[in-house]
Order: sequence, then C-alpha cells, then structure tokens
Amino acid sequence: MTTLLERAPAAAPEKTPRRSVTALFAVAASVAGYTGFRLPGDWAATLQAVSLTDGFHRRFLVGTLLKPFGHDYLVFAVASFAVLGGLLTVTAIAFFRSRTESRRLLIVAWLLLPTGGYLFHEVGYFDQVLYLLLFGALWALHRDRPVLASVLMTLSVTVHEIALLTVLPVFGFALSRRFPFRRSCALLTPPAVLGLVILALPPSAPGAVDRLRQALAGADFAYRADALNLFGRTQAESWRMYSITNVLLYLVPIAIVVVAGFLFLHRPSLAAAVPVAAITAPVLLAFGGWDDARWGFLLVTNFVVVLWLWLGDRELKVSQIGVLTALFLVLTHVPMPYFDGYAPRGLTLVTPVEDLR
Repeated sequence: MTTLLERAPAAAPEKTPRRSVTALFAVAASVAGYTGFRLPGDWAATLQAVSLTDGFHRRFLVGTLLKPFGHDYLVFAVASFAVLGGLLTVTAIAFFRSRTESRRLLIVAWLLLPTGGYLFHEVGYFDQVLYLLLFGALWALHRDRPVLASVLMTLSVTVHEIALLTVLPVFGFALSRRFPFRRSCALLTPPAVLGLVILALPPSAPGAVDRLRQALAGADFAYRADALNLFGRTQAESWRMYSITNVLLYLVPIAIVVVAGFLFLHRPSLAAAVPVAAITAPVLLAFGGWDDARWGFLLVTNFVVVLWLWLGDRELKVSQIGVLTALFLVLTHVPMPYFDGYAPRGLTLVTPVEDLR
C-alpha cells in the first residue's frame, strides 16, 4: 500500500542514551524551567472559565470540563500545571525512547532555545492543551488507532481555533506518512470541518460575556476583562488594533530559517510540500492576532516536531548536524518577549552594572 509520502525506514535496534546526553537533557530542562517558570496568569485563568454551557462557542472545552469545580484560581492553576506536567512527561518519554542521538539532541536544542523557557512561561495557555492532544493523537496512530487519533484532533479545535494552523497540519503530515491520500483526508476531515464551523459561528451567545463577568466578579483572582472582550469583537475589529505587517515581518524570517534547514535535510521535491506546510502554517496566525512572540514559539515548535517525526530512526550526518547547529544558533537570537511584564530570568546571580545605569 502506497502512502502520500515516503515511509519511515525500518526500526533500528533500541539504543540507550549515553550518560552525557542524558545529563545534557537534564540540564536543558532545568535551564528552561528556571528561565520561564511562573504561576498561571489572570488572562489564562479567565479563559479557562469559558464554557459551552455558558453560551461560548469557541475555546470552550477546558472551561466546560472545569466548570463543576468552580471558578477558584487554585482549580485553574492545578489544571494548568497538570497540562504542563503532561507535556514535560511526553518530552521525557520521547527523549528516552528515541533510538537515535539525533532525535535526542533535537529535543535538547529545543529546550535550550528561547522556546524552552517560553514553554514554562506559557503555563495555562490553551496552546499547551493543543500539543498534548496532538501527542496523544500521534501515540494513537503509533498504536494503530487512527479513529481515536482523529477524535483527539477534533477535540483540539474546541480548545482553541488556532488548532487549524498549528497541530492539525502536523497531524496531517503524520497521517500522510502512514496512510494513502484518501484515508488521510478522511481522518483529517472531521477536525478540519468542525474547526471551520466553529469559526463560522459567533464567538458567544448574546449576553454570555456579561453573565461570565458577573460570575467572575466574586472569584479569588482579578479576571481579565480584555480576555472576555475577545468574544465580543469581529475579526475586522481585531485587525484594526494591530499591524498584520509587523507580525509577518517578525515571523517570516524565522520561517525562512527553519524551512531552509529542513530542505537541506529533505531534498526539495513534491514530497517536501506537506512537511513544509506543517512547519510554516503558524505564520498565518499573523492574521488571527497580535501575539507575535507566541506565534514564533509555535512556529519553531512545529519545526521541531515535524523534524522529529521525519527523522524517524535516521542518524544525521556530520554535515547535517553542522547545518542544524548553525540554524539553532541563529534561532537563539530570535527575541521572544514574555507576557504581562515578565522577562526570561538570567543565569547570573547579579544584574550587570550596565543595566543599572
């Protein structure tokens, strides 16, 4: 049976990671955690209170599941750290079960980049739920349960509509490596159609935002009114609040770097179109909102996930490692400013004198 893309090579014998690589992984995870760790912000907690039963038609899955537990900040914080812990567990499993050093070092590089700290900084954001569902879907595909994988990805669009431009393209790439074109389309259609339906519906029912404001007025955290305002604006009104061009100017150079690196490893061909599309899809988020650093984080993350899937049991050649090393060095210079006045923690014990002047 032929597939849309080439099949992954035959499995290589299981290899235990060397102690030095394991130590490097531990250091990278620790540095990422130290750099970006914080408590979930009020913005994230506010959006986690949004539920379908309260009349919201987007981003409602998490809030609907948490609604029986009330609107206490502790509920949202526990849920947020549970999701983050799930992602870290998946990352550790992927590292230790990888059969090649190339895959392991790719994970280490992602943690050492600004993306590592940004992962911890994003605690509570729905992006983390999306990727947790994606990894669950990839596991289901690995266990030959494609219908379950499709169900998980269908749930993802009810978490946040940006699933259409982040995890869903990666899922499509994974499907194309395992199934013929028609089967891949059949499994991809339910989440794609539901996502488009959600976008076509009004974000919330009349009065839903005001009712939630009243409910959150007695909560033990300062809810973000601007977060709830998202459900009362049209997309055209949102576009008037920021410059799409400026967001694209931030994202496009990152996309050029990661695509060039991928095409160096994967010869340019028709088969490369699907993984390249999966990598670059987050660039289109520039038309969805102004969170440029967040979109950059998702763009680099998609690149790493796609590359990890594409590598399979391949071991990179020395020349390929050199090119990827140069690519990641370039990405270390990509600024990823944090939300809410936060900034990445430095690794020095004191603030440089120059910064105090």
